[in-house]
Amino acid sequence: MDDEEAELRNPFPSPPSHYTKYSSHNLRLLALLRERAPDQSDVNQHEILSDQSDVPDWPLTQLEKPRVDWILEEPDAYYDVFGDRWFVKEKIPSLAELGGNQLYPADPSIDRRPALLSVLRSLLVTFSSLTSSLLAPPPSASSADPPQWHSHVEWITVLSQNIMAAANDLRPVQARENLELMMRRQLELRKNETEALHSKCDALETKLADLRKSIDSLPARLPSMRIPAAKGTAQSTNLNLPTQIDVLRWAEEVG
Repeated sequence: MDDEEAELRNPFPSPPSHYTKYSSHNLRLLALLRERAPDQSDVNQHEILSDQSDVPDWPLTQLEKPRVDWILEEPDAYYDVFGDRWFVKEKIPSLAELGGNQLYPADPSIDRRPALLSVLRSLLVTFSSLTSSLLAPPPSASSADPPQWHSHVEWITVLSQNIMAAANDLRPVQARENLELMMRRQLELRKNETEALHSKCDALETKLADLRKSIDSLPARLPSMRIPAAKGTAQSTNLNLPTQIDVLRWAEEVG
C-alpha cells in the first residue's frame, strides 16, 4: 500500500496496473455488450457474449468512462489525481478544515478585525515572553517538564497560522480590487489620450482657420505689381502671384 501511495505521488507516475485491460478486443466486447443489453446494469456478460471468445472474468463495465454527472451531484464534488484531492468548485479550505486551531470567525460576513487584532497583540506579547524565557537559566537535568520557551514557540506557530490563513482568505478580494484598479487606470489613460488628441485637433483647426483668413485677405493687401519693361520692349509683364491652392499646399507641406 505504501508503494502504491508513493507511486501516485510520483511526479512522473507509471501507468495504472489496469491499463492492459483497455485492449481493442475488450473494447469491442464492451460495445457489443452495450448493444445487446443497453438498459441493463447487472447482466451476465458470459451468457450475452456466449458466441464470443476470450470473454474476461472481470466485468467489462469497468472499461466505461466515469459519470461526471454523478460527481457533480455530490455536495462537495471532488476527484483524485496522483494521490491529491481536487474539488470541482474551487474552494479555499479554512484553517479549521485543515485541522488547525482557528481563532477568528469562519463566517466571512462577520467582521474579523477585532479577532485579528487580538491575535496580533497575543503574538507580540508571546514573542516578548519568549525572549524572556530564553534568558532564563536552563532547567536541571532531573526536571521532566519541558522548557518554558517550548510552549511559547507552539503558541506563536498557532498565531502565525491564523494570520496567514486570514490573509489567504482575502486573496480573492485582493485580486478583484487589483483588477478593478487596473481597469480604472486603463480607462484614465484612454481618456487622457483622447483629450490630448482632441486638443491637438482643435489647435490644428484653429491654425488652418487662421491660414484660410490670411489667404482670403492676401489679394486685398497685395497691390498689383508690375515689372518694368526692359529697354527695347514696349510692354511690362505682371508678377505671378501665388494662388490660394498654392498657399494651402505649402501649409500642408510645412505642417
